[in-house]
Amino acid sequence: MYAITIREPGAPNVLEWTEQPEPQPGPGEVAIDVAAAGINRADLAQRKGAYPPPQGASEILGLECSGTIAELGDGVTGWQPGDRVCALLAGGGYAERVVVPAAQLLPVPAGMDLVEAAGLPEVGCTVWSNVIMEAGLRSGQVLLVHGGSGGIGTCAIQIGTAMGARVVATAGSAESLQLCRDLGAEVAISYREQDFVEEVKKLGGADVILDNMGAEYLDRNISALAPDGHLAVIGMQGGRKAELDIGKMLVKRLHMSVLGLRGRPVEGPQGKAAIVTDVAERLWPLVERGEVRPIVHGSMPMSDAAKAHALLEAGGVHGKILLQVP
Repeated sequence: MYAITIREPGAPNVLEWTEQPEPQPGPGEVAIDVAAAGINRADLAQRKGAYPPPQGASEILGLECSGTIAELGDGVTGWQPGDRVCALLAGGGYAERVVVPAAQLLPVPAGMDLVEAAGLPEVGCTVWSNVIMEAGLRSGQVLLVHGGSGGIGTCAIQIGTAMGARVVATAGSAESLQLCRDLGAEVAISYREQDFVEEVKKLGGADVILDNMGAEYLDRNISALAPDGHLAVIGMQGGRKAELDIGKMLVKRLHMSVLGLRGRPVEGPQGKAAIVTDVAERLWPLVERGEVRPIVHGSMPMSDAAKAHALLEAGGVHGKILLQVP
């Protein structure tokens, strides 16, 4: 098969379309003929050498894909060769074929294009596990989403709106802010021109904050939370180290979670299988009703992954970029 490999850590031009051994499914796994893969910022970090895959995972980039089941490993039930699926991966999506535990498979939602479905598993599972399963967002609560026009952000706005929350989103450009409003954000805040803390306080504070910035926003996020609020940190685009005022958290009885998805085990109460099962049962009906959909900035051949990475790094991307297998 052909796959995108990393010649050496560095800029987008280190990505190459090369011939690689075809992976074979082991017990409990399936092999997928890949139709498309979604690009995530974690892929950019791995390309630079800053985010190595978990032990035993493929060194090939790609945390989500869509395609058709080609082969079943021993013990797999409930799926058949030829089934149209999308999958949450620990790696390997930028390839013509990938192997994944069957427990991390999702059916392509009814009415959705096979390629488009590649932009759902990683963002859907990330948002759902953090905002719904961990933070427990409820109808009527205020959800603050940072980076509202990106892949995670566009998904989070839609999920929050579908769950009946009052969604507030931050973004940079006027176009990005309008996209947030179009997707259901009640308030869209320019992080360049406005103080999100003051704007959120006008609504009584945020009950849940989904944060991709990490250190840079930590203190302001704590200030923006309402009593008994929950800060869910899923990224470190603004750095990894910051001072935390525990007193501010104690007074407001705040909760904070810092949860990755890629390195979780497959099984167990905090495993990927449990997340995928909950997503299939509760999020997929929202997708099939059209209340949540992947926002796709564009797609290009998988062999042009270097161009796609450069485009995402340049900024101005709304939603996901998808890589299609030629």
